[in-house]
Parts: sequence; C-alpha cells; structure tokens
Amino acid sequence: MQQTEQMNANERRFGRVNWLGLYTLGQREILRFANVWTQTLLAPLVTAGLFLVIFTIAIGERRGDVMGVDFTLFLAPGILMMTVIQNAFANTSSSIVISKVQGNIVDTLMPPLSAAELVLGYLAGGIARGLVVAVAIALALWLFLGIVPQHPLVALFFVFIGGALMSGVGMVAGIYADKFDQMAAITNFIVTPLAFLSGTFYSVQALPPLLNDITHMNPIFYLIDGVRWGMLGVSDSSPWLGAAVTVAATLAINLLAWSFFRRGYRLKA
Repeated sequence: MQQTEQMNANERRFGRVNWLGLYTLGQREILRFANVWTQTLLAPLVTAGLFLVIFTIAIGERRGDVMGVDFTLFLAPGILMMTVIQNAFANTSSSIVISKVQGNIVDTLMPPLSAAELVLGYLAGGIARGLVVAVAIALALWLFLGIVPQHPLVALFFVFIGGALMSGVGMVAGIYADKFDQMAAITNFIVTPLAFLSGTFYSVQALPPLLNDITHMNPIFYLIDGVRWGMLGVSDSSPWLGAAVTVAATLAINLLAWSFFRRGYRLKA
C-alpha cells in the first residue's frame, strides 16, 4: 500500500507527462549514436555510396532508363530510404538488447516513465538517426548527382514516418530478443529482405503479377516509393496511398511496442 501511494505521489509530482524524464531518455538515445558517429553515421553514408557505385558500374549503362529517369538516379532514393530503415531499426533494437544483455534495462524501467513515454523516448533516437543519415545522403546526392528533391516536404514526411515505423519495429524486436544472435536473425531474415525486395533496386512494374501484389502488401515498399516520388517525381503507386498505409503500420507497430512496455513483456522477471 505504501509503495502504491509513493508511486501515485510521483505521478502527481510529474503531472500527466514526465517531460523531464522523456527529454532525458530521448537525449540518451540520441547521444548513443552521436558519440560513435563514425559507426552510426559515417559508415551508412559510405555503404550507400558503395551500393550506388557498384550497381551503376555493373549494370547502369546496360539497364537504360527506369520509369523515364536514368537508372543511377532511380536507385538513389531507394538506397537513401533503405539506409534510413536499417539505421532507425538498429538504433532502438540495439539499445534495448544491449540493456537486456548487460542487465541494466532496469535503469530505464524504474524511473517514473509511462509506457507511452518509453516509446516516445526510444522513437526520438531512432527518428533522429534516420533523419541525420537521410540528410547526409541527400546532400551527397545533390553534390555528386545533382539531385534536387522535386517535392521535399513529401520526401521528408516519408523519411520521418519510415524512421518512426522502423524504430517501432526495432523496439518490438529488441524486447522479443534475449540474445544478440536472435537480434541478428531478425535483422538478416526479416528486415534486410523486406528492404531489399521492396523496389529499392527495381520498379515493381517489372515483377510478375503475383509478386507485384505481394510487394504492395509490404509497408516498406510504400516508404521507398514515397521517397522516390518526393525526390524524382516518379513512383509505382500513389503517394497518398503510401502515406495512409505507412501511417497505419506505424501506429500499429508502436501500439504493440507500447503494450509490451506496459505489460513488461520479456523485460521483467
């Protein structure tokens, strides 16, 4: 009874939202990747550049135009979004798994933070990392390929919602996984194939009807397609449909993460 009264007192003292705790958690998650920027920011930029160079050298001239644009230009938005997806996912999933393995997840669960505040705090780190990576790659594309986004706000929206979606997926995966090899399996067998097989390197119009229909059930396809429309003005589907699908998927996955935190699923003994 005394413990319950103390918890209620804490809730009253912090109000409906623990802004200080939420800010601190978000700041911690951002500083996590900022302190190792060569690994979390520079490395993705180099990897994206290598993808673009290798595909351009290997098949660029023989491939011809795709959807009316040069193949290299067609690749660029897909590679940008794929990098955002991977980094947003890695930020939240690695943070939670490392805390669980090291046994200090209690330091995150014990403060007077609600499940919603925990979700928002982790989201802040994942979205911030995705946005920073996206801006860095977009600047490189402007400098080396002369790509200027035709619809910059649309591109920014899909980068933001992509970071939120994959940060939520990362939270769910991080809570579920108890070991690094489980996390690696989720990354290698779920996240990476979904990113690679979502129109990153090709237009889905080239797929057989069945595969085309399956691809359109993948929310990541709409992220990549939306960013491509925002940067180049071409897409395989309506950006409005893509916005609706990705927002719905983002709300659903983050609601699942919220329920896991609220119940302490695979987090508390």
